[in-house]
Amino acid sequence: MKRRQFLPLILLLLFEITSAQTAVIKGYVKNTSGEFIENVSVTNGKNGTATDKNGFYSLKVPADVKTSIVYRHLSYQTYQRNFRIPSRRTLNFSPILQPKTEEIKEVIVKNEKEKAEGITNIKTEQIKKIPSANQGVEGILKSLPGVNFNNELSTQYNVRGGNFDENLVYVNGIEVYRPFLIRSGQQEGLSFVNPDMTQKVSFSAGGFQSKYGDKMSSVLDITYKTPNQFAARLEASLLGAAATVEGTAAKDKLHAMIGMRYRNNSLFVNSKDTETNFNPSFTDVQTFISYQFNDKFILEFLGNYAKNRYDFTPITRKTNFGSVFDPKVLVVHYEGNENDEYQTLFGALKGIYIPNDRMTLSLTTSIYNTREKEYYDILAAYGLGNVNNDLGSDDFGAPEFIQGIGSQLDHARNNLDANISNVALKFDYKLDNNLFEAGIKFQTEDIKDRINEWQVIDSAGFSVRPPYLYPKNDEPYESYTGPIIPYTRVKAENSVNTNRITGFAQWSKKTFINDHTIWFNLGVRSQYWSISSKDFKTENQVIISPRAQFSIKPDWGKDMIFRLSGGYYTQPPFYRELRDSLGIVHPEVKAQKSLHFVLGNDYSFKMWGRPFKLTTEAYYKYLTDVNPFTIDNVRIRYRARNNAVAYATGFDLRWYGEFVPGTESWFSFGYLLTKENIDHRGYISRPTDQRLKFAILFQDYVPNVPKLRMYLNMVYNTGVPGGSPSYADPYQYQYRLKDYFRSDIGLSYIFVDLNNPSNQQWLRKFKELSTGIELFNMFDAKNSITNTWVRDISSNRMLAVPNYLSGRVLNVKVAMRF
Repeated sequence: MKRRQFLPLILLLLFEITSAQTAVIKGYVKNTSGEFIENVSVTNGKNGTATDKNGFYSLKVPADVKTSIVYRHLSYQTYQRNFRIPSRRTLNFSPILQPKTEEIKEVIVKNEKEKAEGITNIKTEQIKKIPSANQGVEGILKSLPGVNFNNELSTQYNVRGGNFDENLVYVNGIEVYRPFLIRSGQQEGLSFVNPDMTQKVSFSAGGFQSKYGDKMSSVLDITYKTPNQFAARLEASLLGAAATVEGTAAKDKLHAMIGMRYRNNSLFVNSKDTETNFNPSFTDVQTFISYQFNDKFILEFLGNYAKNRYDFTPITRKTNFGSVFDPKVLVVHYEGNENDEYQTLFGALKGIYIPNDRMTLSLTTSIYNTREKEYYDILAAYGLGNVNNDLGSDDFGAPEFIQGIGSQLDHARNNLDANISNVALKFDYKLDNNLFEAGIKFQTEDIKDRINEWQVIDSAGFSVRPPYLYPKNDEPYESYTGPIIPYTRVKAENSVNTNRITGFAQWSKKTFINDHTIWFNLGVRSQYWSISSKDFKTENQVIISPRAQFSIKPDWGKDMIFRLSGGYYTQPPFYRELRDSLGIVHPEVKAQKSLHFVLGNDYSFKMWGRPFKLTTEAYYKYLTDVNPFTIDNVRIRYRARNNAVAYATGFDLRWYGEFVPGTESWFSFGYLLTKENIDHRGYISRPTDQRLKFAILFQDYVPNVPKLRMYLNMVYNTGVPGGSPSYADPYQYQYRLKDYFRSDIGLSYIFVDLNNPSNQQWLRKFKELSTGIELFNMFDAKNSITNTWVRDISSNRMLAVPNYLSGRVLNVKVAMRF
């Protein structure tokens, strides 16, 4: 009995002696781009472990002796470091691994899971280097097949026949929103996503899983990086400036990062046909903080403050249009100005609990507030004339015979205040090759909106009545003595509350049939929402959205993956979809629905001894309960009626790899056909029917001067239906805008970076230093996205005068990292 009593004491003593002789080393393993690396082997002699999907590792090592830790990965250079750690102590160490020369080859083939899911990953370094009028993630997205939009100043994009409101955007798993009142690209300013804070960019153009939200077109999933050491990055150009500071504290438990940006679009606006006094001010401050209490619990905070001021005073405009044989010119003189302000506050708190290697729980709460103001009073007096086309004349190209034909007064006092708050719980559980995921979310939306805008048109001294009113005035041939009525007018006040409960569950599995690798995913989403207001009866609705994916990698000699995905995708209406063109809210609007099928293939191969990949996808979508819309620049106006059906079908192709050794470039091609049938009147092209798309993103360098590099971003899109007056019947106006072509090029000289250190004394303080020039729209292509309709009552003419986008613009920039 006494021996049995001493046995636990002996075991406890042995445990204490053993634990006193060990220590723990843990941390995160990243690459030079700040991305976490999965499956890094971390060894100490025969003892070892591997990093998880977040790049995290934890390893017990002998204490109080010199210990050698080795980090190995197929895509990166082996790293070794010696430590001496006191007993019972934990050392936080997060190394950065240098890529091997075959880095791009490994990037292409290493993540088969995301290939099987149809996810496109974009390197964060490309986002910073590739020239784009609106530098950021969206500028790169528009070079992908299936992603279209013909406005370089906007961060919005259409995917496979959908509109801007059909795209999901997540930052660290939290959905973010686009502004409500924005009506032109030059008003937008900065995208929510800060590329300097970004670690990973994942994009799906369709057929995505149930864990993503209730939209019908695409998912952009952004992950911000968790810093593991102090760093600071500065960038300045003629278009603005950006600064990012990151670091750790509290024995590497606290990781913090803050980014500040300023943007000024004056260069682009001044390259247009309109002479203005333009004073934009787009500012943005973001912060991401992560605190690791222990190995099982992490608390994260994401915050954002953005304020965009848009002060616009047009002076004159001169636009040439027409044909070579009959050139015309529109001359406009303005009075008045526009003052817009958009202020956004966003905060999210996320707790992550990892009880064991199999299970992860997260609880997220976020609040989003936007206050938007749009005030303008602008009087425009316009005239039409001919252009001197006499090649021998000293006044060749100058306007002549200008005839004043009318004026137009635009007025608006629009205000919007929106609060969106939510709380979400998610659950992941791994069992062998199975992954179970589920989540539930409650969201409330409180939106107050006041609209008061009108337009009065005077043509040749006579007021033009709205086209839908009778009797119509026939001045100057017959006098009309009725009251003066604005040509268009919208006046409404709305206060709408929406509550939503959303849930999803899905099952993913990797298995084998003989030597063929199989992935599949089955999932379902559901949402219940209730819309209420003092102005109408409460409406309640519910939807269910099943989705599935299947992928196979045959055991062939060639590296190929085939995938089939689809489902019944639904999009419950947000406030914008509930409001019609007159400002009236229709709570009875149903969710739009889309039966979606995607068939894809990824083929990885070698050409010229270098790695390449060819990605192809064919898709078909059949949409019901469609809410028809029109697009005016970036402003979407819905009919707020589910009175249409539609379809979209197409084919996307992207060929990318090392066209130039050591760099990654790609060529994209997309074909799209999308039509809708409104009120059983027959099928017509939708406003997003961008039939053909070609894009090139190319990187190169001078062989004898490899630090001198070139980046090319070129896009060609065929014209979309559009440019018609906002009141027009789309069945009578199927006019297409001109094709869109734009080519941006950048030249950069790299003084120093992580792969090219310098021995010069003045450069040693920099981790990165580069300078360069960018030439936007280098061919000065005349692109347009809307028309100004000039009405002349005396001749009963309506002329479409294109509103051209930005011309050729030169930018100079410098970037540095400490």
